[in-house]
Amino acid sequence: MEPLLRLTDVKKSFGDIQAIEHVSLDIYKNSVVGLVGGNGAGKTTLLRIMSGVYRPTEGDVTLANNRPVAEMRSVLGVVPESTGLYSKLTAWENIRYHSRLHGIDDQLAWNRTYRFARLLDIEDSLHRYTEGFSRGMKQKTALLRSLAHGPQILLLDEPTGGLDVTSARTVRSLVRKLKDEGGTVIYSTHHLAEAQQVCDRIIIVHNGVIQADGTPEELMTLTNSQTLEEAYVSLTSETARPRMEESETPSKFSAMWRRLFTPTGKLEVVEDE
Repeated sequence: MEPLLRLTDVKKSFGDIQAIEHVSLDIYKNSVVGLVGGNGAGKTTLLRIMSGVYRPTEGDVTLANNRPVAEMRSVLGVVPESTGLYSKLTAWENIRYHSRLHGIDDQLAWNRTYRFARLLDIEDSLHRYTEGFSRGMKQKTALLRSLAHGPQILLLDEPTGGLDVTSARTVRSLVRKLKDEGGTVIYSTHHLAEAQQVCDRIIIVHNGVIQADGTPEELMTLTNSQTLEEAYVSLTSETARPRMEESETPSKFSAMWRRLFTPTGKLEVVEDE
C-alpha cells in the first residue's frame, strides 16, 4: 500500500539547535497515529514539517504520487495548538473563509460543517461570534474549520489541551469516527492514556528523534512493561532537553527592545520580617 504521507531522513535545525534529526516515517490511510512526547521533544516541529509550514533543513516530505506537501495542502486539515480564530467573525464565517481559500462551494462546506457540528454538539453556536467562546468551543470550531474542505489527512496538535472532561471526550469520539469512516489522523499529545484510547499506532518522539514506533501492545512487549506509561519511561530514560521548538533567532528590533526594558542589575532577595 502506498503511504499518504512520507518523511525521508528529515532534519530541522534552528541556528545551532537541532530540533529534528533523521526522521523517516510512512503514514497510511485509515489510521490514527499518535505523536507522543514531552515538552521540547519535537512534536510540534514535526507536525509543522508535515503540514508544509516548516521546510526541512534536510530530507524530503511528500504525499501520495511523490508530490511535495507544499503543492497539495488541500489534502491536509490542520488544527494547531493555538486556534487562530478571527474573534470578530462568527464560527461559520471563520469556517467559510477557510473553505473558500480551498475553493470549496459554500453549500458543500456548510453541509460538512453542520454534520460534524452536530457530533460536537455546537450546531446552535455556528452563528455566534467566536470572541466570547470558551477554550473548548474555540477548539471545536478549529476542528470544524479543518474538516470543511474534506481533507485526506487531519493533523492535530494537542487537540484536547485545556479542555474540560466532556469536551475532550467529544473530540476523541470525533477522531475515532473519522477513522471508522476511512480517515487518517495524526494526533500529537503528551497524554499517554489519551494516546492509548484513540491511537492504533504510537510514535514516541524524544529529543528530536523517534525512539519507538508501534501499537501500544508492541511498545509494552518491547519494553517488558505492563502499561504504556512504563514503556514510555523506559524508552525515554535519557534526560529531556529544554523546549526548543520555537528557538528562532530574535530580530534586531526584538533584541533592542529586550536591552531597553530588561534590568541588568541583580535583584536582591528581601526576607519577610
